[in-house]
Amino acid sequence: MASITKSRMLEEMKLQSGQDPSCCYQCAKCSAACPVTAAMDLLPHQVIRYLQLGLEEELLESRTPWICASCFTCAARCPRDLDLARMMEGIRLAILRRREGNKFGPADLAPEQLSKLPQQALVSAFRKYNK
Repeated sequence: MASITKSRMLEEMKLQSGQDPSCCYQCAKCSAACPVTAAMDLLPHQVIRYLQLGLEEELLESRTPWICASCFTCAARCPRDLDLARMMEGIRLAILRRREGNKFGPADLAPEQLSKLPQQALVSAFRKYNK
């Protein structure tokens, strides 16, 4: 189990997203509103809690940041005006940086994930990470 300290991932995510997860008081409205929680292994409010606790390794193994639809429903429901979709993007970037670079390719996704993703998402990811 990871130590309960301020993680490097938390600092990277805060820098990338401009959001501070320590402001979250775990009301779970983001999880209640999220349309894709059935596919997630961690609920959105749990991702924030893991960040707060410094459980970086558990977040690295989670599928949730990649499943987030970035629909901003969580941000609309948050009483603290946190934008969880932006935090998820920051987490994805931190994970990719740990993979020794910002490269992203079709081999990084399982075939069942490729068939479920919208084509626009794939094209955007390839443009973003293959520079």
